[in-house]
Amino acid sequence: MNLIAPPLSLYVHMPWCVKKCPYCDFNSHGVKGEPPPYATYVDALLADLDADLRDFGAAAHDRPIHSVFFGGGTPSLFAPELVERFLDGVRERLALPAGTEITLETNPGTVEHGRFDGYLAAGVNRLSFGIQSFDDDKLRRLGRIHSASEAEAAVKSAQDAGYGNINLDLMYALPQQTQEGALADVERAIALAPTHISHYQLTLEPNTAFAANPPPLPDDDHAWAMQEACEQRLAAAGYAQYEVSAYAQPDRRCAHNLNYWRFGDYLGIGAGAHGKVTDVQAGQVLRRWKTRHPKAYLTAPGEAGRIGGDGPVAVDELPFEYMLNALRLIDGVPMADFTERTGLPAERITPALAAARQRGWLTDDPGRLHTTALGQRFLNDVIGGFLD
Repeated sequence: MNLIAPPLSLYVHMPWCVKKCPYCDFNSHGVKGEPPPYATYVDALLADLDADLRDFGAAAHDRPIHSVFFGGGTPSLFAPELVERFLDGVRERLALPAGTEITLETNPGTVEHGRFDGYLAAGVNRLSFGIQSFDDDKLRRLGRIHSASEAEAAVKSAQDAGYGNINLDLMYALPQQTQEGALADVERAIALAPTHISHYQLTLEPNTAFAANPPPLPDDDHAWAMQEACEQRLAAAGYAQYEVSAYAQPDRRCAHNLNYWRFGDYLGIGAGAHGKVTDVQAGQVLRRWKTRHPKAYLTAPGEAGRIGGDGPVAVDELPFEYMLNALRLIDGVPMADFTERTGLPAERITPALAAARQRGWLTDDPGRLHTTALGQRFLNDVIGGFLD
């Protein structure tokens, strides 16, 4: 296959949180008893990075890092000094250009006053706050450990520390939520003037407490009405939707997530982290994921035991994998990117494209993969059409 290597990002998973939320299906582990071995974990992260660079060889070496994202769990449980130690280690191993977007997820209930200065000094230049709602009753139902006032105070504290690039995560279609309640959350988020807002629907994921004991959620029609109303309010406030759940002020789109959606490459470091690397020489797109449980991950730093699984993406699966990401973008992607990032000719997906266009799900632009408004509403069906 004639592949072209896309940008390479770095995802770093910090697996611990104060308490597991009942809706969460991420690889997160509540802190119980003794504090987690944070410093030891940072050492393991660097050993993991060394081993991935060794294993992927030329497919990963000598490629500048496009963005860094600390996800979790709750990365803000890690002291700024530990984050700085990790980033210094990255700079020793890879090119990390000045100004590279470096995001750290944080929850308002886990940040000590004054820590934002430390994260900024460590090199973190973008914060993502897991707010979810500004309604104390909804926060309680979601199992969050912060209040609405604490959320607002945390964001203002970060701004006072010098952060000018901040994302707020908000959920809608919460238990017994009305459209007025969803809009009220958006209004309070806008009042804080973040540069980016992630606004996504609460869904019941398998193997979560909510799935086992479902709360009363709005039906699909009410959820769709909430989404449309909130989308219009965000647009009026200057937050343009550029992805299914992402809204940004001009020039403030999340570089890291854009790289995912454009089928870019990323090294996944940490317990349960997933990575994707394009091996141009071998003509393969490689996937790798790490052992999920922190204890198992820490037993063999940098050794084979840290790997939960890996291997090339099957050629027949590449169209679906690509569309699963690219079609989330409101403006779509150039058709040429499909061939460059999968190595497959455009003819490979001609029947699926024709079927989607016939249903009014994709525009008729032959040079661009671009969903219509109807296609965005039925996005799962559109993407499913590319399954082999």
